[in-house]
Amino acid sequence: MWFFARDPVRDFPFELIPEPPEGGPPGPWTLHRGRKKATGSAVSIFVYDVKPGAEEQTQVAKAAFKRLKTLRHPNILAYIDGLETEKCLHIVTEAVTPLGTYLKARAEAGGLKEQELSWGLHQIVKALSFLVNDCNLIHNNVCMAAVFVDRAGEWKLGGLDYMYSAQGNGGGPPSKGIPELEQYDPPELADNSSRAVKEKWSADMWRLGCLIWEVFNGSLPRAAALRNPGKIPKSLVTHYCELVGANPKVRPNPARFLQNCRAPGGFMSNRFVETNLFLEEIQIKEPAEKQKFFQELSKSLDSFPEDFCRHKVLPQLLTAFEFGNAGAVVLTPLFKVGKFLSADEYQQKIIPVVVKMFSSTDRAMRIRLLQQMEQFIQYLDEPTVNTQIFPHVVHGFLDTNPAIREQTVKSMLLLAPKLNEANLNVELMKHFARLQAKDDQGPIRCNTTVCLGKIGSYLSASTRHRVLTSAFSRATKDPFAPSRVAGVLGFAATHNLYSMDDCAHKILPVLCGLTVDPEKSVRDQAFKTIRSFLSKLESVSEDPTQLAEVEKDVHAASSPGTGGAAASWAGWAVTGVSSLTSKLIRAHPTPTPSETTVPQRPVPEGNPAPAPAPDALTTSGHWETQEEDKDAVEDSATADRWDDEDWGSLEQEADSVLAQQDDWSVKGPGSRAGQVSHPDHRPLESDWNSWEAEGSWDQGWQDPSSVEPPPEGTRLASEYNWGGAEPSDKGDPFAALSVRPSTQPRPDPDSWGEDNWEGLETESRHVKAELARKKREERRKEMEAKRAEKKAAKGPMKLGARKLD
Repeated sequence: MWFFARDPVRDFPFELIPEPPEGGPPGPWTLHRGRKKATGSAVSIFVYDVKPGAEEQTQVAKAAFKRLKTLRHPNILAYIDGLETEKCLHIVTEAVTPLGTYLKARAEAGGLKEQELSWGLHQIVKALSFLVNDCNLIHNNVCMAAVFVDRAGEWKLGGLDYMYSAQGNGGGPPSKGIPELEQYDPPELADNSSRAVKEKWSADMWRLGCLIWEVFNGSLPRAAALRNPGKIPKSLVTHYCELVGANPKVRPNPARFLQNCRAPGGFMSNRFVETNLFLEEIQIKEPAEKQKFFQELSKSLDSFPEDFCRHKVLPQLLTAFEFGNAGAVVLTPLFKVGKFLSADEYQQKIIPVVVKMFSSTDRAMRIRLLQQMEQFIQYLDEPTVNTQIFPHVVHGFLDTNPAIREQTVKSMLLLAPKLNEANLNVELMKHFARLQAKDDQGPIRCNTTVCLGKIGSYLSASTRHRVLTSAFSRATKDPFAPSRVAGVLGFAATHNLYSMDDCAHKILPVLCGLTVDPEKSVRDQAFKTIRSFLSKLESVSEDPTQLAEVEKDVHAASSPGTGGAAASWAGWAVTGVSSLTSKLIRAHPTPTPSETTVPQRPVPEGNPAPAPAPDALTTSGHWETQEEDKDAVEDSATADRWDDEDWGSLEQEADSVLAQQDDWSVKGPGSRAGQVSHPDHRPLESDWNSWEAEGSWDQGWQDPSSVEPPPEGTRLASEYNWGGAEPSDKGDPFAALSVRPSTQPRPDPDSWGEDNWEGLETESRHVKAELARKKREERRKEMEAKRAEKKAAKGPMKLGARKLD
């Protein structure tokens, strides 16, 4: 029977990567890159080959093996595994790079910042303090070659070969026998008379001074060069001189040296060091301290090294969310650090956390996720969006906080390309229908219209045919002026999705009705859009062969390519009204007649849309901010970033158009101030199976039965002289539209079957009240006439007769 001896190196769970060694401390050790066989994770492997006749070196190497295996400290090289045989010694540590190699590589890339060097030296001094004050050990080998840097940029102290006890146990310091290391020895080692007055840390602090000199000035040529600080920062020169002083008694303890450098204005007193110290103690910090830290962290990340953010800050952020209940405050720094990750790393580390966050009921977290969706939407695949994210996001449509409802609408611009048929064409359209018809906030209704125009190209052909025309037509009847403009621009943005028949019979009649709109901005956009549609109709009329080309997108499947055109066309509306929500949830509207003209964003060159972008928006109305609505801003974090976003050209219009209701009211100018009417905000209906259901696109702003026909004498726009030969003495026809008698409801500018969009709840109530008053007046006159007839028939009453009527 044969027995084969096992090879311990072959059975070792780690292996060397076949490449030249990275170097290592002067001496018998060589540093190699390695990996774990099972997982492939990177490690560093220090290798010592036992040679005959080198027993003293072998004993030093074995002592270093033992020291590194037993010492555990965050600033000392971390031991993972080891192998000791008759032929070699292997020490496996975390993946590191020698400090000299690291500084050279960073110098080629622009050099290290002073804050990075301050934190690196802080870590080495802290490791020395641990050895001297806690372990009573003298490192005896502090130099550039004994310091290593991990992937996060953290400096680690290694080179424990010549360590000895400060208490004298086991003899004095071992002999080095290497000239490269002996040049770092302090001068008192050559003078036996001074040994009695030195401290136990004196030699290591001298060597620390040599390390500081090398970090800023390069390799130390000789000990005399220490007299010239060179490039050492001024804030560190004073403390450096204490380290390399000739008197070993005055060299400070490592702990005292740290305290001096951390004093206000000191070399190690900066935001980077403070952030690292907090992260090291984050597990024992109070929740309030953690909240404040994460809120301020985002501002500092831009100045921090990328490796530090990826490998030290990110794990702490993920841990704080997973186990520390940090909440929404970790989102901003988390997504900022996520920019440094590759696509694979983002999928592994960030996306699982994001998916879990969407299921949270915390309003602050939900709104932060929606606000910052643009930063991570590209990393989400369609199955994840449809099954794990969209079902949670749609709850925002029903939220009582207007800020969340509006942000949910805007997030659909990013989610729509990834939604499946059912979620996009059925579920989302139900919520959009309800918001556009029933939401009591004008900007949210406006943004819903704009969002629909932007995602129209992603809808199926049948959904586009059923939804777009009705939705934009409804928007043109909205009492909120920007919503009417958004409806007009919605038609323009999706111009390629309508047949010529729909353009002539459905769209143009609606747009023509807007040419007499009380708002000049609406009239301007209506005229521009009408001209663009007429141009298309005229071109097809001149050349009928163009019909197929013009209508090629009408029955085509969803085409994301046209989404860009829609986005650029209607972009002003979303950006213009979005930030108004912060005012909506903090103030009550109080309109005051005024005139404001706000310039709007120009259309980019090369825009495929058929009509130019809006030039100006003239509105009436004013917002007077009142007491904050505490219910609407339940959590201050939900509204703290609303004004940080750049929402475009309608931003200045917030104070003048948000409560614009006067020209849609039936009251006179004297009673309009302070009067605001909104559509009836009814609960969501359970039956959404048909677009004819309540809240669908085909439903008006009120019950059609409540709209009264125009009273006799009301003149329509078509009755005016629009530039004919006959002179007109009526003046500007639009001036009569801005103020209407309280007894006359707005006439229906078009006859769209059973869809009567013009009636408003307030107007309906006033009309009904007026009719009831007239009926009571007629009834009273009728009763008086009957009494008079009875008296005339009976003649004069006799004295003492009883009055029966």
